[in-house]
Amino acid sequence: MIIDAHAHLVAPEGLNAYRSMLHVSSGLHDRGANIKDEDLARSAANNVAIMDSVGTDMQMISPRPFMLMHSHPRVRDVQRWVTANNDLIARTVAMHPTRFRGVGALPQVAGKPVEITFDEIDRLIDELGFVGVLVNPDPGEGNGQTPPLGDEYWYPLWEKLTSKDVALHIHSAGCYGRENYSEHFISEESLAITSIARSNVFADFPKLKIMISHGGGSVPYQIGRWRADRFGIAHLGQTMAPETVEGDINKFDPKEPFETTLRRFWFDTVLYHKDSLEYLFKTVGSDRCMFGTEKPGSGSAIDPGTNRAMDDLKPVIESISFLSEEEKNAIFEGNVRKFYSRLNVLAGSR
Repeated sequence: MIIDAHAHLVAPEGLNAYRSMLHVSSGLHDRGANIKDEDLARSAANNVAIMDSVGTDMQMISPRPFMLMHSHPRVRDVQRWVTANNDLIARTVAMHPTRFRGVGALPQVAGKPVEITFDEIDRLIDELGFVGVLVNPDPGEGNGQTPPLGDEYWYPLWEKLTSKDVALHIHSAGCYGRENYSEHFISEESLAITSIARSNVFADFPKLKIMISHGGGSVPYQIGRWRADRFGIAHLGQTMAPETVEGDINKFDPKEPFETTLRRFWFDTVLYHKDSLEYLFKTVGSDRCMFGTEKPGSGSAIDPGTNRAMDDLKPVIESISFLSEEEKNAIFEGNVRKFYSRLNVLAGSR
């Protein structure tokens, strides 16, 4: 079975109209998203056809992150918008229960405590049967005010998710300033790894399951710098080298090699480049990687070298010669089921 661990909702254009109305009316005109079943059914059927064309059996679908409005100043508008997205995912899953499962967005709001997301977490898991949640590491969307993920600001959320056995997918949203959202994604994914790696998060929450989008941002490909940061701090000409500790994936040790800490995270394969995928598998291990495409999305452009969509990654992974069949099967299905353990729980319905 081929399970896509990272995909997003394909919805009718009416959903975007609802978002615009929330923005321009300051929440005054809110009649809900009002997406008809037949319109949503057409969008879902189009997505199923795309999945069939590349051999994908099931997708974990979440809202389009760059549109989640987390830096929007009106909390109630963010809550309405996030709820509308999650409800459409639940309806899509109900239409195709063997093809989709839900990963819900959280109504995070810049400057607000993470506890404001708890009611929606309970609804997603207990009522709608979703298998995981998206977490935006920067709800301020570039304003520099949000604490990094290693900060205790996030601890109530980590406790909430581990208590319910809910996997979390780190995925940034929109941004403002010097970078576009794709560039912002890479920056925040990288910071998510390094800030958690140098904190006590994995010691305090050993059962926390975290997937980092897009192959881990820049970190796997800059691993030499972070190994050096862990084992040798150059200061005034002196080098400090803590004792090397053999890594135990079940018990965090602050002295362990950075590459061991890196393997406490999970990663998707949304990279669109064979050499990058090979390096990811060699660096973090194929047992920590899950098939993901974000298809349809920004990677659906046609690669002139292959004449295929760049996000058609199944044949790319199948062509990697150093992966055994067992490792490929784990990437395509087994690892996803380990990470999203709630896949074994039937999806809810309204």
